Amino acid sequence: MVGTSRLQLILAHLALIAGVAIMVLPVYVAFVASTHPGADFLAGRVGLVPGPDLVANYRLALGTGSSTAGIPPVAPMLWNSFVVALLIAAGKIAISILSAFAVCYFRFPLRVAAFWLIFITLMLPVEVRILPTFQVVARLDLLNSYAGLTVPLIASATATFLFRQVFMTIPDELTEAALVDGAGPLHFFWFILLPLSRTNIAALFVILFLYGWNQYLWPLLVTTDASYYTVVMGIRRLVGAAAEADPVWHLVMATAILAMLPPVLVIALMQRLFVRGLTETEK
Repeated sequence: MVGTSRLQLILAHLALIAGVAIMVLPVYVAFVASTHPGADFLAGRVGLVPGPDLVANYRLALGTGSSTAGIPPVAPMLWNSFVVALLIAAGKIAISILSAFAVCYFRFPLRVAAFWLIFITLMLPVEVRILPTFQVVARLDLLNSYAGLTVPLIASATATFLFRQVFMTIPDELTEAALVDGAGPLHFFWFILLPLSRTNIAALFVILFLYGWNQYLWPLLVTTDASYYTVVMGIRRLVGAAAEADPVWHLVMATAILAMLPPVLVIALMQRLFVRGLTETEK
């Protein structure tokens, strides 16, 4: 860096290393605890070195859980969380990009009012409308189903607003050129708008996937069947079971580590598009 002395560079790197260590240390301690026998955690014999039961503990957590402690296997919960997060992210993007397209490119009565009605729903998060939403889902017989877990969370005013802002940066000359070439609305949307919005869609997908993955309250309300448990609410149930049963904290820690892996993988795979989608300002 121009104008930066060697000492300043070293101090900057030390500060960054210290920040990373502070962030990573709790995760590393959880990982180490997940590799030791359960009794070692309560006895304080875990330390900072991984134990000998890495494969056995993770195989137990993924495949069978602990029937004596009432702990279900984690693999089905990971699959449920993946399906729910994927459906929520894809549904939010599909609905939001179409509504933003309608608001930006079609001229119809009360168009501005329609946009602000969508925008105003930002004031009504899930927690505020959770009781009437639960009643509707229950009357439609969607409890204990993927539809009940995902459909009430799909509409997104934030994503609609972000796509509207993206579309407003697209030059009018491009729209006029497409009209002159005979492109209809769907052709213009599919072959021009979608490719231009690729990085924004990727960035939004990462954010919405994490949103869907981390849902806790709504799955807790609409699922009583263990086959539809998500991993986040599963961790809470595991903690409750571990506090009452034999020492199974090694399984709780293994579940927490496993629950982190899919979101980290999604971010790692889409990192380049994610950063470009957040920083790109012109089309």
